[in-house]
Amino acid sequence: MDCGRVAVKRTLTPRVAKLCLRPTPPIKIERTCVLNRTGQQGNVYQAHQHGKWNPRSSAYGRFWIDVPSGGRKRRTVSLGLCATQWIARLRLREYIERAGVCSKQAEWWMESLSTRRRRPLKPATIYGWQHCLERWILPNLGNKLVSEVGNGALRQFVEILTAAGLAPKTIVNVVTVVKFIVASAVDEEGDQIHPRVWNYEFMQLPLVVKEKQHRPTITEAEISAMLTTLKGRDAALVALVAGTGLRIGEALAIRTDDFDPLCRLLQVRRSVWRRREQAPKTLNAIRPVDIPEALAQVLCRYIKGRKGHLFTTKAGRLLDSRNVLDVLQQAGRQGGYHAFRRFRFAVLRKAGVPDDLIKLWLGHSQNLIDLYAAQLRYDETYRREWCKKAGLGFELGELGYKSEAPIRPALVA
Repeated sequence: MDCGRVAVKRTLTPRVAKLCLRPTPPIKIERTCVLNRTGQQGNVYQAHQHGKWNPRSSAYGRFWIDVPSGGRKRRTVSLGLCATQWIARLRLREYIERAGVCSKQAEWWMESLSTRRRRPLKPATIYGWQHCLERWILPNLGNKLVSEVGNGALRQFVEILTAAGLAPKTIVNVVTVVKFIVASAVDEEGDQIHPRVWNYEFMQLPLVVKEKQHRPTITEAEISAMLTTLKGRDAALVALVAGTGLRIGEALAIRTDDFDPLCRLLQVRRSVWRRREQAPKTLNAIRPVDIPEALAQVLCRYIKGRKGHLFTTKAGRLLDSRNVLDVLQQAGRQGGYHAFRRFRFAVLRKAGVPDDLIKLWLGHSQNLIDLYAAQLRYDETYRREWCKKAGLGFELGELGYKSEAPIRPALVA
């Protein structure tokens, strides 16, 4: 069928027909030709076989795929012995869908992430991987077959990412997503269709040097200066994350009933991402966090008369982690809230707090030795002693002053 002109027949009244001295010109209709599609269903055939289908002869499948240059390439795959032509077409379709174009495999893989039962991913992780797909992977590898994505293809891909100025850690993360997509193509037995032995030296994958990574930090003086600038909710939020090392999502999910009556103990049970509550980052993130006495007094005064979530908008909605970054920028701070977490870790380490207790308060992963020492974590007296010894590490300033009721001069004699 021609993708060009299509003649449209019109029915005219006799009066109008007399006025038409010339035939109606054909109408041009814009169509998307088959050459603009990514792949197609293809066709099956048997070599040196004409006429009736031979079930004892090997079958082959042919289909077209688009290439980045704008042209097309024909691919031929072996389908083995097929009893009928319909079975051969079915095998070819399964091959294209399961082990065919990388973009189709990536789409299927992304859909499976949110529904898998084993080790389900957090929405933030899925969002980050989806961004990698749309920004880098699909524009550069989307038209390739999964079978073509090997060390050579990734070497060219790494060169593209490096030329774009991406950091080594970002390049490693993007390449990791590509590896997951290739490994997700499996057969009926769950075995990988395209197993790979990745050669990082050959593909020139950059090394991630932790000492050279950008890790923003904050000092005691900077925190104290911010607390003199911020007021109310914002000051309480900064003091809480700096004095406990909570992740910002964990801090935004805190409710008033998560504290004990004296606000000296906080139970972390949930997190917030994009104004929605979810489970914490890991199982280790569900933990008790002991709060220094000075900060506990500030939180008690802030919680007084409140119910529900501790940090909300004026309308009572949950805060978003990206929105609260404006609080730091208004206070002259460039960077995220994770710098307060690093600050708290440094305070605990300088105070000589045992590593297993630091991991407990910060929600880090634990090893076998930490599990053997788990009984010490249930000793509240033991935890309070170390919490008191470590302290806050910064001055609360006016936020820490007790001003429950003003003192009248007439009562002072």
